[in-house]
Amino acid sequence: MSEDKKKRKREKKEKKNKGPEGAGPTNPEPAPIVSTGVADQVEKKNDEDSQRAKKKAKISHVSPIAQPMGDKKLTKKVLKLNKEAAKEKALKRGVKEVVKAIRKREKGICVIAGDISPIDVITHIPILCEEAGIPYIYVPDKEELGLSSGCKRPTSVVLVVPKDSLKGKMKEVSDAIEAVPKPWLKAN
Repeated sequence: MSEDKKKRKREKKEKKNKGPEGAGPTNPEPAPIVSTGVADQVEKKNDEDSQRAKKKAKISHVSPIAQPMGDKKLTKKVLKLNKEAAKEKALKRGVKEVVKAIRKREKGICVIAGDISPIDVITHIPILCEEAGIPYIYVPDKEELGLSSGCKRPTSVVLVVPKDSLKGKMKEVSDAIEAVPKPWLKAN
């Protein structure tokens, strides 16, 4: 190869790496990322803030007719019972299955998600529960209810059916649900 050809090839390579005039090389090596303690702390704080915002958003989507709503402690208890009942195969999931069980006079504890839309889908369930004498409680999140029920899908309502292994825990949760004040039964 002649010197002229070598020179042109070299110039072509340089021009290719240079890109548009004055732009410098097109594939510069990225600068190494140096982590500082302050930046990590700010990032952690932002993550915590976003998690808090998500929790507030979940609570803000709860229907106003979702009463009596369990507080954090009671919700945790109910979801824990729900998880254990799922392992024991003592659950009825979904509106259709729960309504059928209540009409067949099955007893248990009814757990209803408060963030169902449209709310009309589940408005008749508390009435059925009261007529059948079944304690019921609303929880804020349908996703959590679904996960504690042992399925990946969000669940609108669950009926925990009594089994011998769950009797004690069901009694404890049932008493806690009965202790929750009912807003429509205000004392005059």
